[in-house]
Amino acid sequence: MSCCHNPIHCILPPYILDRMAESDDPKVRAIAVAAIARSASLRATRTTLAQMPAMAAIPSAVGKKERLVYDLKNRGSSFLPGTLVRREGGAKSKDPAVNEAYDYSGLTYDFYLKLFNRNSLDDRGMTLISSVHVARKYNNAFWNGEQMAYGDGDGVIFTRFTKSIDVVGHELTHGVVTHTCNLDYKNESGALNEHFADVFGSLIKQWKKKQTAAKADWLIGPDIMAPGAKAKALRTFKDEPAYTGDPYLGDDPQPKHLKDKYTGGDDSGGVHINSGIPNHAFFLVATTIGGNAWDKAGRIWYRTMLALNQKSDFNQMVSMSTQSAATLFGNNSPEHKAVIKAWKTVGF
Repeated sequence: MSCCHNPIHCILPPYILDRMAESDDPKVRAIAVAAIARSASLRATRTTLAQMPAMAAIPSAVGKKERLVYDLKNRGSSFLPGTLVRREGGAKSKDPAVNEAYDYSGLTYDFYLKLFNRNSLDDRGMTLISSVHVARKYNNAFWNGEQMAYGDGDGVIFTRFTKSIDVVGHELTHGVVTHTCNLDYKNESGALNEHFADVFGSLIKQWKKKQTAAKADWLIGPDIMAPGAKAKALRTFKDEPAYTGDPYLGDDPQPKHLKDKYTGGDDSGGVHINSGIPNHAFFLVATTIGGNAWDKAGRIWYRTMLALNQKSDFNQMVSMSTQSAATLFGNNSPEHKAVIKAWKTVGF
């Protein structure tokens, strides 16, 4: 069973690790099997923290941005968090993974504070804890309900997982979801959980790079792809696959229309697969409205996230996002019409 077969929020979907575990390359296969096995020690902790999110929130002593970065020194996740190597206001490290974890978690904090007046993941100044160098050649990054943890990648298919702003923003947004609607991590509610993480991970990257919706790449994880992979990214919001015929990853399984929704039991009922449907809807909303996606589309989606609940499904997402657009910008406004049209385009 892969990391995300249970509610540990990992950036790599289980179907990617499962595909890698079937590789003809014995080194790739061994690394994938190790990554799959590593999830076992995380599941009980994550399930408990998802049920009681307040337990997971370690408040900042000063009630504002506070980052702690630890080095696990290639030990397993049972040794989390590791050795503290950088804290808020501390000097830059010689280790790029430490600096990326520090910088991009701070960027995520700034994004939520400046755009939505949200004080960290829990809106109460939760300390942002990161651990780098998890295990050896570990292919994944995960949010365990308390902190972020990043592997270094195998150097063949994936490189270090701190390199992508959108990966860091994605994983930390799982913490925001936990402290707002706390969507169950299975079936459609789980796909929405992954969807919000993808949306705000992408918006954080666009905000940092000052990219309009038209200029953004709308890819998740392009910077973690190593030279051995043909894939340009893990996922794309556009109506096209992120990869096809990759020698290690195979074909991108994400649908972009409701008629193609995955209905099986793998991937916790398709949480990483079916998130492609609302992802494409958001892309359509953002590009139809134009300008900076965080200004209007992002506001609609943030308001929607606050309004949903643990059991919310796709239909509730459609209804609430449409209502949020009308509340923020008016009935029959261009923004309201863009949301209605986008959902219709993807099959609702």
